[in-house]
Amino acid sequence: MERLDRLTRGLEAPYAVVDGAALAHNTTELVRRSGGVGVRVASKSVRVREIIARTLAQDGFGGVMSYSLAESVWLADHGVGDLLLAYPTADRTALADLVAKEHRLAAITLMVDSLDHLDLIDAAVGTDHPPIRLCLDIDSSLKLGPVHVGVRRSPVHDPDEAVALARAIAARPGFDLVGLMFYDAQVAGLQDSSPLVRLAKSRSVEDIVARRAAIVDGVRSVTDLQIVNAAGTGSLETMSADPYVTEVTAGSGLFMPTLFDSYDAFTATPAAFYALSVVRKPTPDIATLYSGGYAASGAAGKDRLPTPVWPRGLSLIGTEGAGEVQTPVRGRVARGLRVGDRVFMRHAKAGEMCERFDAVHLVGTDGTVETLPTYRGEGKNFG
Repeated sequence: MERLDRLTRGLEAPYAVVDGAALAHNTTELVRRSGGVGVRVASKSVRVREIIARTLAQDGFGGVMSYSLAESVWLADHGVGDLLLAYPTADRTALADLVAKEHRLAAITLMVDSLDHLDLIDAAVGTDHPPIRLCLDIDSSLKLGPVHVGVRRSPVHDPDEAVALARAIAARPGFDLVGLMFYDAQVAGLQDSSPLVRLAKSRSVEDIVARRAAIVDGVRSVTDLQIVNAAGTGSLETMSADPYVTEVTAGSGLFMPTLFDSYDAFTATPAAFYALSVVRKPTPDIATLYSGGYAASGAAGKDRLPTPVWPRGLSLIGTEGAGEVQTPVRGRVARGLRVGDRVFMRHAKAGEMCERFDAVHLVGTDGTVETLPTYRGEGKNFG
């Protein structure tokens, strides 16, 4: 961290920094952990177009998992040829843009989980549109009687439901079902924090692997599948070992935010940070930083707050947390901080940090500092 501070000292805080050496290490680790299965880059966890492009250029990576259809259209117009939209869309303008250009239709696969999505598409662009590529989102949560372990996503959970919907899609003109997605949020996104969590994750893996085999076999009796997508940064080893899986997805593993600090299968190497300036000292052991209140999405809690990481030994104040215009930090090391000094923070999530900055400053192994625009810096906000 001292090196990142020294090489970026001329920048005005707040600013975002990416450690190029750590990023390169993480890129290699994602490929190693995927065990030879291709890795699709989750753009939501990066939001820097140049870093996405450089990652795709490396062996072991292929395609982008986007989070917005408007974003997908934009990336396709910039040459990305394989885009799997992770979530259903209701963006009628972006749907019109999709069908307006052949290269977009060829590159982009929409996510659906009901015929309602097809109805919306037909209503937005008419029923005589050219074929649109679709992927069916399969609920990968674990259901134990009335207990639901996982996130609330698709209503399609069982093999019979998946096959019935696949048949209904196949009967609709203008749509081509080419993929299935199985996102195991309760495995990929949950730290190994206790024996109970480990047990729930193990049971989830057993359930997903068994259901996926039946679902894939059933849907393949209806249509040819090009994509069986699974996993996230936290579950690459587990899901890539399933022969039914054709690709895995990862994005947070490039930056390694704090939510990935406690997994049994890997050790996080943080690559993304942001720097804040000390603007006052209310007491000798408290330093107040300008800005910094970049809380992560999800259920509100301390784990969604940023973490001061350098100088070491600082912590947020429980009664104030991280604020929009000021963030106080405390600790004995704060006694040595003066107005104008810098404190480096880590975000709880990956790409969300980039919504706060127009650029990230990529510090190379040779000491060069390269400024790369974020989506925001390119004038793009996809929600």
